[in-house]
Amino acid sequence: MGLLAVFLLWLLSLSRAKASNNNIGVNYGQLGNNLPSPYLSIELLTKMKARHVKLYDANPDILNLLSNRKIQVSVMVPNNEISNIAVNRRAAEEWVRNNVLPYLPKTKIRYLLVGNEVLSSYSEQGRQMWRDLVPAMQMIKRSLKALNISSIKVGTPLAMDVLESTFPPSRGMFRYEIRDNVIIPLLNFLNRTKSFFFIDVYPYFPWSQNPYNISLDFALFRGGLSIRDPGSALVYTNLLDQMLDSVIFAMSKLGFSNIPLAISETGWPNSGDIDEPGANIFNAATYNRNLIQRMTTNPPLGTPARPGVPIPTYIFSLFDENQKPGPGTERHWGLLHPDGTPVYQIDLTGKSAAADFGPLPPPKNNVPYKGRVWCVAVKGANAMELEAALTYTCNQSNVNCDGLAPGRECYEPVSIAAHASYVFSSYWSKFRSQGATCYFNGLAQQTTSNPSRGPCKFPSATL
Repeated sequence: MGLLAVFLLWLLSLSRAKASNNNIGVNYGQLGNNLPSPYLSIELLTKMKARHVKLYDANPDILNLLSNRKIQVSVMVPNNEISNIAVNRRAAEEWVRNNVLPYLPKTKIRYLLVGNEVLSSYSEQGRQMWRDLVPAMQMIKRSLKALNISSIKVGTPLAMDVLESTFPPSRGMFRYEIRDNVIIPLLNFLNRTKSFFFIDVYPYFPWSQNPYNISLDFALFRGGLSIRDPGSALVYTNLLDQMLDSVIFAMSKLGFSNIPLAISETGWPNSGDIDEPGANIFNAATYNRNLIQRMTTNPPLGTPARPGVPIPTYIFSLFDENQKPGPGTERHWGLLHPDGTPVYQIDLTGKSAAADFGPLPPPKNNVPYKGRVWCVAVKGANAMELEAALTYTCNQSNVNCDGLAPGRECYEPVSIAAHASYVFSSYWSKFRSQGATCYFNGLAQQTTSNPSRGPCKFPSATL
């Protein structure tokens, strides 16, 4: 990056820093059956002094509740509406009329985000959305203009998997199959409309997949380690900066060195499964507190490739969401418990020092677990739901449930929970390497206690 470009970015950063004293927002998802009402949720956001919130749809109740608040709002266009909007200007204008116009100007909608991690889907329908993404964004932008709405930017949140190379950052490069037909048109659109490149960035994932070679302190902003990029000679003191700069270098290689970044999701899980190291309250609090300190520093810190440039940042997430599928960490990113109490103390304004917070429970899983793990039914799970899950799993190919037949080694005790546990553990241990999780719609959990009994030997995963 040339000196002139750096100087111009520095001037841009000064003007943006004056416009906003707090770049921290919170993602408000609703995939839970035990969450507070939208009214209480917005009250909690206000009490936390959140200045920004990102929604995953255009929920009318929430948008109405956000009226006359000092909270700036990002609203998402669902993935399943992208393809229709891309080819139908009337559908795009209707979406804006129904989901944006009624709430302005009382609700401070500032961003419309088209889709969520669209380029991470490889199904046939997903690949069609790749092609439709930028046309849909263009349609939404035209609809805003047609309705004389000039205060809203259009973007799309992408995951780090849009890059095929991220380390060292100077080698950052977009995936070949999306570079020419999706990324370049997207960057052209963002550059022309002066919008942000929204990216979901989670240092937890690269660290947890390689905890012996990536320093936990480096991932948690705790200093003590500096890594020099041999290509750029830039020095990095934390993993987030490395990940962000890999995106910046990837954009620069395509001729777009000035598009600003926004972090649409980041955070650290406060709990997880046994095979997910480092997911604990201590690390989650440490990451998010240090993140907020960095992102609210005035003048802004930026990254080594863009020093002094502010980065709007949304923490994931407001609540633990118990209906999110996948591994245990998926359900444990919340700043708040479903009853509204904090998982740990945090100050979104960045004004509190570390000494202002109370003690945290010491971490117990920062080193990967070594041993056998089973997948069993959750105690108290609904018997009818367990039976349905058991039957469904046994009907899958390559799942042998013969041991549960009368007279066989796992028939006794004759209990839905016992039989389901055997089936869950059999399936999970066999297909874990292919991405299977010990979840089964919330009916199962991992355990290190061997559930085998007598001649019935439960299959397990060895970590």
